[in-house]
Amino acid sequence: MPDRARDRAGPWRGRLAAAAMFLLFGTALGAWTARIPAIKQRLGLTDGQLGVGLLVFAAGAITGMQLVGRLVDRYGSARVLVPAALAEGAALILPAFAPTLAVLAGALFAFGVVHGTLNIAMNANAVEVERAWGRPIMSSFHAVYSVGGFLGAAIGGLFARAGLAPATTFLSVGLGAVALAAAASRWVVATPAPAPVAAPDPAGAPGGVLLLGVLAFCCLVGEGAAADWSSVYLRDKLGSSAGFAAAAYAAFAGAMTVGRIAGDRLAAALGPVLLVRLSGMLAAGGLGAALLVNHPVAGVVGFGCLGAGLAGIAPQVFSAAGNRDPARAGRAIARVASMGYAGFLVGPVVIGGLAALFGLPRALALPVLLALFVVLMAGVLRPPRRRPEPVPGAPSPAVAVPPA
Repeated sequence: MPDRARDRAGPWRGRLAAAAMFLLFGTALGAWTARIPAIKQRLGLTDGQLGVGLLVFAAGAITGMQLVGRLVDRYGSARVLVPAALAEGAALILPAFAPTLAVLAGALFAFGVVHGTLNIAMNANAVEVERAWGRPIMSSFHAVYSVGGFLGAAIGGLFARAGLAPATTFLSVGLGAVALAAAASRWVVATPAPAPVAAPDPAGAPGGVLLLGVLAFCCLVGEGAAADWSSVYLRDKLGSSAGFAAAAYAAFAGAMTVGRIAGDRLAAALGPVLLVRLSGMLAAGGLGAALLVNHPVAGVVGFGCLGAGLAGIAPQVFSAAGNRDPARAGRAIARVASMGYAGFLVGPVVIGGLAALFGLPRALALPVLLALFVVLMAGVLRPPRRRPEPVPGAPSPAVAVPPA
């Protein structure tokens, strides 16, 4: 291949490889989610016992996120990403063969650890690909993840409709994920772990990453609220049919996917700060207005606006975290992702508690308020100022006072 053609193909291959990892990540999770009822029925679990298993999976995911950040920073994202992607397919298969709740919990913890590890490694690799690409592309990776989630759920639903066991579903999806990971591994961008760069402004490094994590937390509270409470709100509080109530989450998920597809062009045109501010305003304004109108159609539109608004926030937060200090990108992304995942888990529980006290419509004002908080704090997405490298033998520059 001529040198010019190779130069053009390299970035595209790295982008396709990273996208493949996001696809298999979403597909594995979607397939698992679709077959949870069958696992519950096969083992004869109560709702409480199933809840324990799901909590163990979440604990495993957070554990994996915390452990992998330093590995990514030390060895580079590619050396962690490929083994984690291969393990994702294998770990998906384990829950299908668990004979008891205790074994299921162990299998789900292992699956969670691998899933959390892959989450951080693939986002860190996507940041590296985006940096090499030279313009915003992070949103497209998150769009592929959404497509993967839909694909996995669809496969799981088709297998369930055909009366096939969860083991058949997980074996098919798991082996497909392993094959995709193996094929994509040849093209994964394998940059070395970055050396420390010029020291960032002390006001913008650890504290900045923490604030990015807070934005991720706020964003994922909204996602968790839509997943767990949107249909309940339309069915129980607005009196819609069960079928129409399901349209609320479908509108949310569909709008989020479309928003992520458009997110890269919007980020390039508007910049991350303005994009996140406008996204937060759309999320808060759409859902807030729907809660005031108090009608099923307005509810569907409101949750659609929430999905479209939140779609533009998380990719920019992850990109900013990975670029805050390239030498510690893994740890930064791990912290942000962990805080975001905590929001996804805790948010629906808090909304349930608020609903018991004040009613579900008022409780759903929480995602609205958090989206407004994101609007106010979007400035944290600006890259930190960096101290210039000293030039040997050069006099120290005078401190210039900027004009008022």
